[in-house]
Amino acid sequence: MDSSLQPLLEAIDADKAKLDTANPLPLHTLQSLREALMSEWTYNSNAIAGNSLTLNETKVVLDGVAVGGKLLREHFEVLNHRDAILFVEERVGSDEALSESQIRHIHDCVLKGIDDKQAGEYRTTNVTIAGASTKPADFSQLPAEMAALIAWHSSAGGMHAIVRAAQLHVRFEKIHPFADGNGRTGRLLLNLELMKGGYPPAIILHEDRLAYCAALEEACVGGNDGPLTRLVAEAAQRTLKTYLNLLGTAE
Repeated sequence: MDSSLQPLLEAIDADKAKLDTANPLPLHTLQSLREALMSEWTYNSNAIAGNSLTLNETKVVLDGVAVGGKLLREHFEVLNHRDAILFVEERVGSDEALSESQIRHIHDCVLKGIDDKQAGEYRTTNVTIAGASTKPADFSQLPAEMAALIAWHSSAGGMHAIVRAAQLHVRFEKIHPFADGNGRTGRLLLNLELMKGGYPPAIILHEDRLAYCAALEEACVGGNDGPLTRLVAEAAQRTLKTYLNLLGTAE
């Protein structure tokens, strides 16, 4: 791990300790935070993937109202991402170890009603990533690559949760096991790992898309995961500050 990250991780852990001390949070506080985070997480992850719905429009769709002039696919992407978050939350509350089945189910949530044939299924052709130098795994190697990913995860318990989550995201995106929806699935997977470690979700902001893509490329191609880990850590810290501000305990 990049040693320059250590002060940031220590600051995050100090904020997390404050939040842990405040638990259990009031029910109304938890509910309002959950709704806000679901909207922001869904909007930003979909926007990074090219969805044109604004944050307010995303909130409207989550409330069950259609937005005029927008593609049906974009509406599905919002509702699907919500369902994927609900699945992630269920897994966080269980002792079940990460598995290929979980990853496939997250992807199935992301693409259901959009491409049911591909939803939850590993790709059967080779692909390229637009605008990136990363070369995804050959489709014939996907079963072995995904099995290796799970094996790596099972041996990575000694890492700081944020470092482990960032590395899991990098390794998943480098494999790129699905024909579509890898980014959204990978960011959900990242947050599943963070939340199982007791941290809040790290919401990568749409306005940070270029920095995020560059950091991911540097990790996948150059082997330097420091910038991506820092970006994830700063996103998790931002969410922690949101919790602490509501509780009046942030500095």
